[in-house]
Amino acid sequence: MGELSAVVLAAGQGTRMKSKLPKVLHKVCGVPMVNQVIRIIKNAGCTRCIAVTGFKEELVRKSLGDSVSFVHQTEQLGTGHAVMQAMPLLESDEDGYVLVICGDTPLLRAETIRNLIDVCIHNRASATVLTARLDNPFGYGRVIRDKDGHMQRIVEQKDGTESELAVNEINTGTYCFHVADLVDALHKIDNHNAQQEYYLTDVFGIMIRENKQVIPVVAEDADETMGVNSRRQLATANKVLYLRKAEELMDQGITIVSPENTYIGQDVMVGHDTTILPGTILSGNTKVGEDCVIGPDTQLDNVTCGNGNTLNRVYAHDCTIGNNNTMGPFVHLRPDTDIHNHVKIGNFVEVKNSVVDDGTKLPHLIYCGDADLGKKVNFGCGTVTVNFDGKNKHRTVVEDHAFIGCNTNLVAPVHVGKNAFTAAGSTITEDVPDNALAIARQRQTNKINWVTKDTYKD
Repeated sequence: MGELSAVVLAAGQGTRMKSKLPKVLHKVCGVPMVNQVIRIIKNAGCTRCIAVTGFKEELVRKSLGDSVSFVHQTEQLGTGHAVMQAMPLLESDEDGYVLVICGDTPLLRAETIRNLIDVCIHNRASATVLTARLDNPFGYGRVIRDKDGHMQRIVEQKDGTESELAVNEINTGTYCFHVADLVDALHKIDNHNAQQEYYLTDVFGIMIRENKQVIPVVAEDADETMGVNSRRQLATANKVLYLRKAEELMDQGITIVSPENTYIGQDVMVGHDTTILPGTILSGNTKVGEDCVIGPDTQLDNVTCGNGNTLNRVYAHDCTIGNNNTMGPFVHLRPDTDIHNHVKIGNFVEVKNSVVDDGTKLPHLIYCGDADLGKKVNFGCGTVTVNFDGKNKHRTVVEDHAFIGCNTNLVAPVHVGKNAFTAAGSTITEDVPDNALAIARQRQTNKINWVTKDTYKD
């Protein structure tokens, strides 16, 4: 047997989506649909993937990168025409097999695809067709079998007789072919139909008439064969994949209090005995360790989060969180932030491009940007690192055990030494030595009898 390849049909616009984006780039479970399909077929064993692109293909190719090969379909002249564009890359491996799949079918499981391929290979069939049985098959092509269960043809809704349209087994648009037989049949199809398109389904009639074996394979779960053609179907696909991911994590020892209200991306990893509360969104390459409590209403995107953390209503992206930290509610961790261990970050705190060392406390109402904070530093309420002079960003350094009084402005670049204190309400513009108390405010003056009867007027 030759190579196992796949052709992914990703050239269409998807007019029912009513979008500037190609349909296949709309995301499901945090991943563009076509990327999800590529993930599925590679997990099913396809070693070479070819994407057929057309509408705004530069966007599709950018999304897929170098994970696949590409061919261009100048005009969308039907599924048969799309597959023809990929044939020059396949004809040299005529003893191989090729999967043909649409880029808008993100719910298919790798196990389903692998079974479709295995049936084709083990039976030395010319083709296998993935089918599904639906309670309401209206609009789909029907798979017509003979009395012995062998496939005879596929009949489209508009062409079917009353008895044919009563059949509830439908064509899902996913196939496996022996390459040589597919190449031969593609040379024989034409566009003599109302749409003047080349239909890939026409190859099955050709194969059957030539006494070649075409085997229909019924999907165990019809729902996973759904194509996404509208925003409503996109929402359905998202719901299915998010729930599938939640079930996978729960089976691994993670508690998800409300799977229907938790949104965890495909690439996210979560450690044992972590609890995820409702409203939580974990996306990108986020990794959460063991024994954490994440949520409610917490969003982590491309975050590495260690063990034993409690994050309540935290929004963090492109940053690192160590172990045994407590954060929230209403915390924003911006890119390039590195929180070490046993750190407390309270409500309404924003941290950006900063290193926060072990045991430091940022209790509430604080902005900490472009700063390096040592161990067991305490920031009082209302502290601000003033990092921008209108042209350049500057860093603030606060060393171990420093105590920053309430409403202190640390005007960068500035260095606060070990065990140093700043008085509440100070604006610090010069370095503070170790063990010093910095006071940078005007002494209070009381103006006696300043208030007169004319001060307040009705």
